Amino acid sequence: MEMMIGQTALISIFSHIFFTGVAFYAMRALMIEKLVHKHHILQAQILYIFLSISIGTLVSTFFLNISSWSRQLPYLF
Repeated sequence: MEMMIGQTALISIFSHIFFTGVAFYAMRALMIEKLVHKHHILQAQILYIFLSISIGTLVSTFFLNISSWSRQLPYLF
């Protein structure tokens, strides 16, 4: 049982990091530079990072939940 918990934690960590990276890569397609004021570059970069983390975490949680729920489906019957 403890081994299963450790594996789940490791998969969750990698999933969150992977999807955060994918979100960061996808957000590069946005033209945020046009919305940023001249002397607020650092704040825009921080916002960019936080948005990437938020989107990546949401997508990762979605896929981890779907995976967990699909493993519980046999208990329905």
